[in-house]
Amino acid sequence: MLLDLANSLDGLEAGALAVDQGLEIIPVINKIDLPSAQPEQAAKEIEEVVGLDSSEAILASAKEGIGVKEILEAVIKKIPPPFKDRLGPLQALVFDSTYNNFRGVICYIKVANGTIRTGDMVTFMATRRSFQVEEIGIFGPEMRPVDELGPGEVGYLICNIKSVEEARVGDTVTSQRNPASTPLPGYRKVKPVVFCGFFPIERDEYPQLRDSLEKLQMNDAALFFEPETSTALGFGFRCGFLGLLHMEIAKERLNREFGVDLVATVPNVVYQVKITSGEIIEAHRPSDFPEAPLIEEVLEPFIKVTGFVPAEYVGKVMQLCQDRRGVFLGMDYITPQRTRLVYELPLAEFIIDFHDRLKSVTRGFASIDYEHSGFKVSNLVKVDILIGGEPVDAFCFVSHADQAYHRGQDVVRKLKEIIPRQLFEVSLQAAIGKRVIVRQNVKPLRKDVLAKCYGGDITRKRKLLEKQKEGKKRMKQIGRISLPQEAFLAFLKSSDEEEE
Repeated sequence: MLLDLANSLDGLEAGALAVDQGLEIIPVINKIDLPSAQPEQAAKEIEEVVGLDSSEAILASAKEGIGVKEILEAVIKKIPPPFKDRLGPLQALVFDSTYNNFRGVICYIKVANGTIRTGDMVTFMATRRSFQVEEIGIFGPEMRPVDELGPGEVGYLICNIKSVEEARVGDTVTSQRNPASTPLPGYRKVKPVVFCGFFPIERDEYPQLRDSLEKLQMNDAALFFEPETSTALGFGFRCGFLGLLHMEIAKERLNREFGVDLVATVPNVVYQVKITSGEIIEAHRPSDFPEAPLIEEVLEPFIKVTGFVPAEYVGKVMQLCQDRRGVFLGMDYITPQRTRLVYELPLAEFIIDFHDRLKSVTRGFASIDYEHSGFKVSNLVKVDILIGGEPVDAFCFVSHADQAYHRGQDVVRKLKEIIPRQLFEVSLQAAIGKRVIVRQNVKPLRKDVLAKCYGGDITRKRKLLEKQKEGKKRMKQIGRISLPQEAFLAFLKSSDEEEE
């Protein structure tokens, strides 16, 4: 394994994990051409954190071409070669895939045992589907066909696969002529922790969004999606991601690679709700929460965050974590200039804009890593947003009880600016169960019924005004509020701008 420190402690953490796995490590201190490079400091941190001999660290700059020859020689000398069993049963791991409109699914494979040749009949062991190999090849860096691939070789496989479900990342390809009895370990199945809704801006683009998500899922095994319907935004998909960065990358790829213009709802996490009967249910969205009297307790996911912070910014970072309901776990000084902070944070407080705020308060000099620490009981409530007395699921959210009033006030204030005025007064409310915590009114449009009245008795004007008043009162009872899709899009857009 190459350990690229890049003058950052992220590589040191990766190195510690590599040592635990028993991998061969080649330390490389990259980007030494930068004015702010500190190779001596990085070499010292190699010994203190990872425990390697820093005298073997290779100084390199990919931009300037420094150290490239030394790195390649170290790989050849230190990395053990793959075990070669060319005559054994074929086992090839699918580690990535892409889709070509003319050739179908192209699988990227690494051959562990056996040999694969053009014309062979192969079977995908997870789906039990068989195909004939049309072409195999290597990357050089463009795809280049070859006659066969053997143990330890990496290449691509084309065998006329039309459906994206038939070639899964992590599956094992074996030969029908000499099949393997067991598949390769593959990858541990990941579980999404952040969810949001993807909806096309133009509703007739729903089929294009579905096809694009299926193709994107081919080389992104962590992406999860299922159909979802919203009264405000129409047909779309509920998508699951590993984190907020994963969500942003998927959204950007859908736009750039597939030309899909979509709107993403506010991201949220999965909660566990224990009801009075003792059953525990998962709530992927606020609408999944049962009625308040049925809820016994709510558990939310927590993460253990490890931050590497310059010593002069420790106070600001600690304040940021405490504002996000963080629990202090520990602090130690790796070097006199760098500090390691460990906090436990609710995942819901972390996914929105924690990373951006961290970079802001530390001027970009901090780095963080996190791992899930399980579910814990929290004082959470579901806040319903009512427009004209009717709850609107698209605006409802889950919040800590201490922050519910302020968040409800912000949502109601934004809605008051966005929702178009009606011919009658519209009430905007934020409520927890049956208790209203915030209320504002959108003033009605008023027709000038006195426009044709010039002169005359004042009683005639009063009569017209009273008649208008009664009409508005009756309209308020039977009228329906018109909420165009643009109002929902404007609400989501304003939320994103405030986070930025």
